Amino acid sequence: MHARAEPARQQVRLRGRSYVAFVFCPVVPIVAWLEEIDATLARSPGFFVGKPVVLDLSAVDLSQSAIAHLVTSLETRNIRVLGIAGVDESHLTTSMPPLLTGGRHCVLEQNKPKPPEAKPKPTSLLLESPVRSGQSIIFTEGDVTVLGSVGSGAEIVAGGSIHIYGTLRGRAMAGVNGNSAARIYCQRIEAELLVIDARHHRGVTTDVETRRDPDQHRLPRLGDA
Repeated sequence: MHARAEPARQQVRLRGRSYVAFVFCPVVPIVAWLEEIDATLARSPGFFVGKPVVLDLSAVDLSQSAIAHLVTSLETRNIRVLGIAGVDESHLTTSMPPLLTGGRHCVLEQNKPKPPEAKPKPTSLLLESPVRSGQSIIFTEGDVTVLGSVGSGAEIVAGGSIHIYGTLRGRAMAGVNGNSAARIYCQRIEAELLVIDARHHRGVTTDVETRRDPDQHRLPRLGDA
C-alpha cells in the first residue's frame, strides 16, 4: 500500500499595523458629557459613523456595569467603540471592546476642499449686436469688438482698442487706463467723439462730412507728419 501524502499546511501570517482613531475621554458627570456628544452630532449628523473610536477612561473611575452602559450609549448614537484604554483589564468583560495599550497622540488634519481656481478675467468683450442710441458699454479690462454699428448717442469705453464692424456714429473712448497704443477701428466713421488715452484725436471734426472707407485712429507718434 502506498502512503497517503498529507497536504502541506499553510502558515498563518500575522502582521502589525497602525491605524488612526478618534479617542473619546469621558468626564463626570457622564450624563452631561453625553449631552455634549449629542450637541456635536446635532451639528454634524453622522460625523462618527464608520469611524473607529477608542474610549479612554483614565479620567473617570467607572464600574464594570457603568462601562458597559457607556459603550451601549455610544453604540445607540452610531458610535462604534473599537477598544478601551486607561482602565484595569479586570473591569472589562469578553463582550466589551478589547483593552488597548501603547497608543500615541497624533494630530488629525481635516481634508479641506481646495478652493476653486480663480478663472482669469476676460481681456476682450465681443458684442454680437449693434449698440443702440443711449447705450453705454464700458469694459476697462481690454478690447471691445462690436459686430455691427454704434448709433448716435451711444458710447463705447475700452481699456484697450475698439473694433467696430459697422458705422461709428456715437462716442468711442479707447485706452482709458493709460494705454496710449490703443486704436479705434471702424468700417465707416461718423463719430461724435474719438478719445484715446484721455486725449481727443486730432482728426475728429464736427461737420457733416463722413468717411465711408474703413478707418483706424491712433495717437500720433514721434516722427509722424
